[in-house]
Amino acid sequence: MTAEEIKQTLVQRLKSIAPDTEPSQLQPDDNIRQSLGIDSFDYLQFIVAIDEQFSIETPEEDYGKIQTLRELTEYVAARVKG
Repeated sequence: MTAEEIKQTLVQRLKSIAPDTEPSQLQPDDNIRQSLGIDSFDYLQFIVAIDEQFSIETPEEDYGKIQTLRELTEYVAARVKG
């Protein structure tokens, strides 16, 4: 899976968590929560959905490391198998 495919999947998941937003307009270094106005509960749901989607496990201590679309894409890409 390429970084672009991961990014597109992340954008689709963000849209399902925050349907009134436009995650496709996010710039790579925009803070996801701030830019889309997502609260911590919705962001947690998003992380859980991403873990399920990509068959990875994101420990709570890593949440602070994945605040932008670029960070999240790189984080998932480093953990995805295949």
